[in-house]
Amino acid sequence: MITITFIFCSSINIFDWLQNHLLTCPFKALTGIDCPGCGFQRSLIALFQGNFHKSWLLYPPTIPLIFLFVIAGILYKFPIKHQSLVLKTLILVVGNFVMISYLYKMFIQ
Repeated sequence: MITITFIFCSSINIFDWLQNHLLTCPFKALTGIDCPGCGFQRSLIALFQGNFHKSWLLYPPTIPLIFLFVIAGILYKFPIKHQSLVLKTLILVVGNFVMISYLYKMFIQ
């Protein structure tokens, strides 16, 4: 029971530490304008905490990007016949999703 409590308490401390030590976006620091990746760190922390709705509101492409990285890792480890076509298609879909959500954030919100 003590081990479970320690792991739970240490994970809370990790999330608090991450919240206080986010990396600064160099593009936003130089221009004052959000980049297409702004919000990813906070969204990823919310996702790790199990708050999917908050993660989606902070940065919608987080889950598709993680899916892309996982699929790319699996395809790297276990190659398939049309690997390059699958990766290119997935990259185009996720890239378009990132840009559409960025344009939505910049012009509609």
